[in-house]
Amino acid sequence: MSTENEGNEGNTVPSVPSVPSAPPVPAAAPEGTPPGGLPASGATPAPPADTPTAQIPADAAHRSGPEPSMTHHEQPQQPYGPPSQQPPAGPASWPPPPPAVPSYADGGGTPVWGAPAAAEPEGEGPRKRRASGLIAAVAAAALVAGGVGGALGYWAADSNDSGSSSGSTTVAASNSPKDFKRDAGTVAGVAANALPSVVTIDAQSGDGEGGTGTGFVYDKEGHILTNNHVVASAADDGQLTATFSDGKKYDAEVVGRAQGYDVAVLKLKNAPDGLTPLPLGDSEKVAVGDSTIAIGAPFGLSNTVTTGIISAKDRPVASGDGSSNKNSYMSALQTDASINPGNSGGPLLDAGGAVIGINSAIQSTTGGGAGQSQAGSIGLGFAIPVNQAKNVAEQLIKTGQPVYPVIGATVTMEEKTGGATISDQGAAGTPAVTPNGPAATAGLKAGDVITKFNDTVVESGPTLIGEIWTHKPGDRVTLTYKRDGKTATAELVLGERKGDS
Repeated sequence: MSTENEGNEGNTVPSVPSVPSAPPVPAAAPEGTPPGGLPASGATPAPPADTPTAQIPADAAHRSGPEPSMTHHEQPQQPYGPPSQQPPAGPASWPPPPPAVPSYADGGGTPVWGAPAAAEPEGEGPRKRRASGLIAAVAAAALVAGGVGGALGYWAADSNDSGSSSGSTTVAASNSPKDFKRDAGTVAGVAANALPSVVTIDAQSGDGEGGTGTGFVYDKEGHILTNNHVVASAADDGQLTATFSDGKKYDAEVVGRAQGYDVAVLKLKNAPDGLTPLPLGDSEKVAVGDSTIAIGAPFGLSNTVTTGIISAKDRPVASGDGSSNKNSYMSALQTDASINPGNSGGPLLDAGGAVIGINSAIQSTTGGGAGQSQAGSIGLGFAIPVNQAKNVAEQLIKTGQPVYPVIGATVTMEEKTGGATISDQGAAGTPAVTPNGPAATAGLKAGDVITKFNDTVVESGPTLIGEIWTHKPGDRVTLTYKRDGKTATAELVLGERKGDS
């Protein structure tokens, strides 16, 4: 699992435009048709050599997403016939009369282009013969269309030459795109409302290194909510700036940050009046399949908007920023909205424009798990639920340091072990179960395997920590655990730990 932050170099590749589908190639005329597809007549002159011919229009195929580039090959127009077989010129007027209905069209006229063949009654001729008739009819339709189109084209050209006007024939749309109204529930409407409240964060450390992330306006006092790993390199002696979508840039400072939650709060220096905080939603009410909109600066491309859905909820995620051996843990919202390095700290919005999460990490096909990686999105993005982020932000604004709920026990951190096993001892030789702590009071011991936290199945230590940290100190919870092959439950009240250890 990798977090989305620093390092935004990369080449953007323009998408290839959709390619219209080619029209069907007209079949050859059936035997017995006069040369050129026109009835022989001594009174009908050949059309002038420079007479324009009409092309059968092709329907444009509109497809979603880029396609491979293709070259559209047009089928060359067939001449009406060899010059030696053209009927002699005569007094008759141009254009010639339409051809008579051929006998193979069953006397019913030429079928509409692309119309399905009529069902063949039982007991009549072979199907092969009927299929040939359909092909011939389609070819006849193409020839008739070419003849009539050529005549109309000749008349239009002659009329245009004799007229005195040479003005443009382009037609303007009734409404230009800027006049279109984007409803509040559309992606364009949501993006237009949210973008002015999203900032691109530039974090430069004291030694000149840094990167780009994203944040959003949390309140009218100028607080900006983002990820800890976005600002960690510049938190102590570096420089932070926040740039709004209108290009205005402000210096910022760190109010507080929580490494374990991967949440940080900045405050703008000389914050402007009229800041509009993004509305906060309720991540508990989010459902799998809900639409999502992510805004950020992937690879430094500020004000980028992408869309997707909620792919899963309560996904246990342990992510690192690559600069330390400490991980952040979350019970994350999973989304397939495109999230890349630089999106970190940006808002994940619902269809109504409310923040439901903070984009924080992606699953990468490179890097082999947790850690910083510059790989791009593969449709597996993870966001900190906004309910948790809000609790952390309020604590940071109030005291400048995070507060973590705890059960008072150290668990192993192996993944997918069928539960969270309480270790034999804690850090630096301390007891694995804190004396008089919540777990000890509830009767838990070293070696117990915790398999459920309330109603959520616990697969490992990171899963348990992520679930605990969605609550507050003082919340009452129920743990299900196994000891000596037997299952038992215990109720306890969560304790607290202040600051990052």
